[in-house]
Amino acid sequence: MLSNFTFDELQIGQRAEYRKTLTEREIILSAAASGDTNPIHMDEEHASGTPFGGRIAHGIWTASLISAAIANVLPGPGSIYVGQTLTFSRPVKIGDTITISLELLEKHDKRKRVSIGCTGTNQEGKQIISGVAEVQAPTEKLALETPKLPDIKIGS
Repeated sequence: MLSNFTFDELQIGQRAEYRKTLTEREIILSAAASGDTNPIHMDEEHASGTPFGGRIAHGIWTASLISAAIANVLPGPGSIYVGQTLTFSRPVKIGDTITISLELLEKHDKRKRVSIGCTGTNQEGKQIISGVAEVQAPTEKLALETPKLPDIKIGS
């Protein structure tokens, strides 16, 4: 079940987390969806010769976890993600579990928008991404069944 916090319910300092592990599947789906087939993501032999020492996630995959955290957790369903500043601190590798931490920083009454501090850390507690999101907060209370994602076949 997905539920939200309306603009009126949101409190400065309110926090939430969202967690996901990067797998081969996420890299393939990110490449297929975006068209970004940079060998740093797709070719282990090439990527092993880079300063990263192996394949890494698309940066936008990592950023998309912030979008998911906003949409699913804080403020939740009905949120409109309108802007984001981002800094990428470290690469994300297959098997890394990323925790996105959100903190409500400001409320803007006139437009019913909020500023949310966003930080992503890996399983070692090392920061991998940070920034501030601008979000149109929902004004209507929602509680919805979590949609079931379709099975997606990779390969032939």
